[in-house]
Amino acid sequence: MVLCFALGILARAIKSDLAIPEPIYQGLSIYLLLAIGLKGGSALAVTPFVELLIPGGITLLLGCLTPVSAFYLMRRFGKLGIVDSAAVAAHYGSVSVVTFLAAGEAVKRSGLEMEGYLPALVAVLEVPGIIVALLFANQSGGGGGSWKKALHEVATGKSIVLLVGGLLIGWLCGPGKLADVQPFFATAFKGALCIFMIELGLAAGKRLRDAGRAGERLLVLGCVIPVLHGAVGVFAGVLAGLSPGGAAILGAMAGSASYIAAPAAVRVALPKANPAYYLTLALGITFPFNLAFGIPLFQSLATLFSAWL
Repeated sequence: MVLCFALGILARAIKSDLAIPEPIYQGLSIYLLLAIGLKGGSALAVTPFVELLIPGGITLLLGCLTPVSAFYLMRRFGKLGIVDSAAVAAHYGSVSVVTFLAAGEAVKRSGLEMEGYLPALVAVLEVPGIIVALLFANQSGGGGGSWKKALHEVATGKSIVLLVGGLLIGWLCGPGKLADVQPFFATAFKGALCIFMIELGLAAGKRLRDAGRAGERLLVLGCVIPVLHGAVGVFAGVLAGLSPGGAAILGAMAGSASYIAAPAAVRVALPKANPAYYLTLALGITFPFNLAFGIPLFQSLATLFSAWL
């Protein structure tokens, strides 16, 4: 997956005519989101509800705290205005589904175990951070867009509908009834993800051109914030009783930045925010950083914290 992502960046750098047609990209995103939801729902069907309470609560808390730290770091060290800081905070407060998938594959490759219900935590982490970030901009009166419309955009967006819908379907059907569709949603999953990663590499390669214009401070913050949030996420996961693999994945989720749900909400609620900041940070800096350095770091921290606590 990482090499496919690198291929996309390389293709953009050499100005290749490689492109993933929009209908195929949209189809792949629908497939991946629904597959994640079904897998998580299937695990939920055989997981006692009490077992989910602490991890779910910790994840919700992370979703409320990470946009706060991102906002103040952007204001204090990034020297951005309130609206741009809130827009960036919305992205860092939400979650990157593809980072979650990459972290899951890395954990499997390392031979670590992870909880099957983790996709449900992705759905929990998707929305709260965006709401908190929009509240910052709304309180300042600088939003300039429709706050209610933005919340509707998030709640009814394809990522939430497919994730939550897949979770419900998987939970209602259980592992037994989902066996018939396993060849489609499980066997082909990694291949579809590889094609999807090429498209993300192409998009990231385009955003890398804007990285220099974002300023050195923002470039540094784009690497520091995921490490800070990820380390807190790993520690919180270990405290919540997750396995080292599960804690590493929660850290990767907390340290990621959304580029599906958050941009849609920010575009509606904060039309004055500069996409060169929030999209470049989320997709051009933090996402490649997490793939190359963040995920291995979170795995090491999870093993270390688990041994300590």
